[in-house]
Amino acid sequence: MKAVVCRSPGELVLEDRPAPGAPPAGWALVAVSHVGICGTDYHIFEGKHPFLAYPRIMGHEVSGTIVETGGGVGLAVGEPVVINPYLSCGKCIACRHGKPNCCVRIEVLGVHRDGAMCERILVPAQNLYPANGLSLADAAAVEFLAIGAHAVRRARGETGARTLVIGAGPIGLGTAIFARIAGLDVTLLDMSSERLAFAENELGFQALDGSRGPVSDLVREATSGEGFDVVFDATGNTQSVQSAFAHVAHGGTLVLVSVVKDDIVFSDPEFHKREMTLIGSRNALRADFDHVAASIRNGAVPLAKLVTHRTSLADTPRDLARWAHEKSGLIKAVIEVG
Repeated sequence: MKAVVCRSPGELVLEDRPAPGAPPAGWALVAVSHVGICGTDYHIFEGKHPFLAYPRIMGHEVSGTIVETGGGVGLAVGEPVVINPYLSCGKCIACRHGKPNCCVRIEVLGVHRDGAMCERILVPAQNLYPANGLSLADAAAVEFLAIGAHAVRRARGETGARTLVIGAGPIGLGTAIFARIAGLDVTLLDMSSERLAFAENELGFQALDGSRGPVSDLVREATSGEGFDVVFDATGNTQSVQSAFAHVAHGGTLVLVSVVKDDIVFSDPEFHKREMTLIGSRNALRADFDHVAASIRNGAVPLAKLVTHRTSLADTPRDLARWAHEKSGLIKAVIEVG
């Protein structure tokens, strides 16, 4: 089969790889249809991922069609599916408590093991969710949107809660969309005027342009000095995460959607006097995938506006390398494989 392989940082090639064999019991063979390109994929290409062994087939935002099943699999051949890329052990403390998204021994397709920038892939059947009427193109967007949907569900914000989403990239936009679906009053903050213009003009969000002055002043002005009830940081930037504590209102909540490699330092007196709630959010659960799929079906998610770039498997080495640096106009890129 054809596969896009990141052999080493900066080296991305299309090559022939052995096709997967017959699926074992509990697994299925999936013909890949569409793959979204994630920020993680760009980081892998650029050599910025701290825990990755090369060579690696990337790709974890995936839709496809079942072409063969192993024993004990209830899904039918020909079934269109969304792939949940977080492979969990089923035995650790997180899995026993119903949180396979933070499994102690989690393996993410395209990161810890080879992913779906290829023609076929073997996946545990428990990680395959029927598309239930979604097009395969739309189904490939479910995973990246589920990250934000999970973070919003973790926040438990009250209807009308004044909410700030920091970072207007794909994850931040997804978080903002699902915060709005949950009934929160959403404002987006970013340093990019271009991305904020997209959020305002295309998606209808309020925006704060961090390039126009101290963010603390912008937040103070937007909230009459009170801060936001709920703050989501989706930047992956250490300085932004540390600054976000100051944007939270007394009694409010800060949700860390993105991950940074550094230690986070904050003022304990400021944290305590606010009686702030700090929440980490990682990956997503089946309930989040289902919520996203239902929201796409009912028209609450403007996918046509979010997917701005498309490419083929053959052209991915060229296009992904270019999009890693040329960000203007780019929100979400999708590889059309099948």
